[in-house]
Amino acid sequence: QVQLVESGGGLVQAGGSLRLSCAASGRTFSSYAMGWFRQAPGKEREFVADISRNGGNTYYTDSVKGRFTISRDNAKNTVYLQMNSLKPEDTAVYYCAARGATSVSYGYTAPSHYLYWGQGTQVTVSS
Repeated sequence: QVQLVESGGGLVQAGGSLRLSCAASGRTFSSYAMGWFRQAPGKEREFVADISRNGGNTYYTDSVKGRFTISRDNAKNTVYLQMNSLKPEDTAVYYCAARGATSVSYGYTAPSHYLYWGQGTQVTVSS
């Protein structure tokens, strides 16, 4: 069982930056690949980025490549999403999620692949 708690969301102007954090409970955080998803009002939840168990592999949806960076600190049981050059279309509730994986597994984009979810944090980008 893993409990996930996101933080770091807020209101930012276009072009600004935010860093989201997702703190995980339990002693098995390093057993899970981690992902970030987002959901805008009236839209389906969409994949943003994921990272392998050991942090050595990452994968991004095309719309955030070059602007967002996912990372993790297994000693702190935390995964991060650094978001730069934010755009109004990035406005959404952002969720972190965990799935059991092999050490190098990454690139799983479907929400159904993930077993545990946080409650979400709101990111609003004004134009």
